[in-house]
Amino acid sequence: MKGRAQILATALVALAVASCAYTTSSALLPSHLKTVAVPVFENGTPEYTLEQDVTDAVIARFVADNHLKVVDERSANAVIKGRITAYKNSVFGFSQTAQAQEYRVTLVASVTFKDQVKNRELWSEANLVKTANYYVVDTPGAPAKTELDGRKEAIAKLAEEIIARSVEGW
Repeated sequence: MKGRAQILATALVALAVASCAYTTSSALLPSHLKTVAVPVFENGTPEYTLEQDVTDAVIARFVADNHLKVVDERSANAVIKGRITAYKNSVFGFSQTAQAQEYRVTLVASVTFKDQVKNRELWSEANLVKTANYYVVDTPGAPAKTELDGRKEAIAKLAEEIIARSVEGW
């Protein structure tokens, strides 16, 4: 009985150690980075207000994540700069009668995350592409959506990718 107890105790310790193998914490960021600035993204597309929508979404994700406090650029330890380089809304799927039913919004951005304390680029992506599909007709379990719905979803995915690369990429 004593041997079983030791084996069980060893197994429990091994399981506890293994379950702690992955974690996300602010310790993943360089310790001197406490604040971030997100200036308004540049808009290289004809889409009205796209730059503000993307900037607002990125700021909201940093606020929700709470690893870096969002501040103005002059007092920030790090800065996210971006430019939206492409926006496209295109037909993605047709019905049997050749009517457009599904569309895809594609958003492309160039983004840089810079450490302003050590004056170095931490990551950069010239063609960060995010897409979102939406149906313009009711589908089982989901009502019809609009281009604006697809645009919001693509923007949310872009903001999520930016936060993941900035905070969890270490």
